[in-house]
Amino acid sequence: MKYFNPELVVFDLDGTLVDSVPDIAIAINKMLLALQQATYTEDQVRQWVGNGAEKLIKRALTGILEPAQEPHNLAQGMSYFNQFYSANVCDKSELYPGVIDGLEALKVAGINLACVTNKPEKFTLPLLAKLGLKDYFQFIASGDSYPVMKPDPLPLLAAAQFFSVDAAQCLMVGDSINDIQAGKRAGFKTAAVSYGYAGKYTLDELEADYKLDSIDQIVALFDMPVIAY
Repeated sequence: MKYFNPELVVFDLDGTLVDSVPDIAIAINKMLLALQQATYTEDQVRQWVGNGAEKLIKRALTGILEPAQEPHNLAQGMSYFNQFYSANVCDKSELYPGVIDGLEALKVAGINLACVTNKPEKFTLPLLAKLGLKDYFQFIASGDSYPVMKPDPLPLLAAAQFFSVDAAQCLMVGDSINDIQAGKRAGFKTAAVSYGYAGKYTLDELEADYKLDSIDQIVALFDMPVIAY
């Protein structure tokens, strides 16, 4: 095991800290019913999450992971989804086991914490607040905070700049190829969780520097004592 002492840990949100698919799937299916289209199972919707709301809607409207053309009813679909998801952004969403313990340990250790997600801000901030996570992060970047989102490294580099930390002293924690690619492109170390929404990729195929079964295991990566709290 190679130990690493980061000055900043950046977390993805959906599939890393929070299982948000139950609420997302409900909103997607309400949207599809409003458009008189066939609905999908929660497991199917789980495969489509992670590339921002617009890509999710395109996938749901076409039933295709990488649709070649823009659906004719995309704008209407986006409007319905925004309406339905805003109404139930955190009805059934839950924190993954070990999240609070892991964040508390990092906070007590004095490590800077950030959340960088491809989720739009109008959904990100209410979800973080309702689950009691918002105050852990001094920096939060959503999918519409910058002109580009993960796997582009820009939001991660912005987080490092905010804390005046060198990229080599940062760790990106996520569940998807977008998270790991963004981390590598930013010059961060990367950690992939063994759960979440990795889609077609296996944990090994993500090629992260570290692997985690739960967020509270993160302190085991660091060459520092675990502080009781």
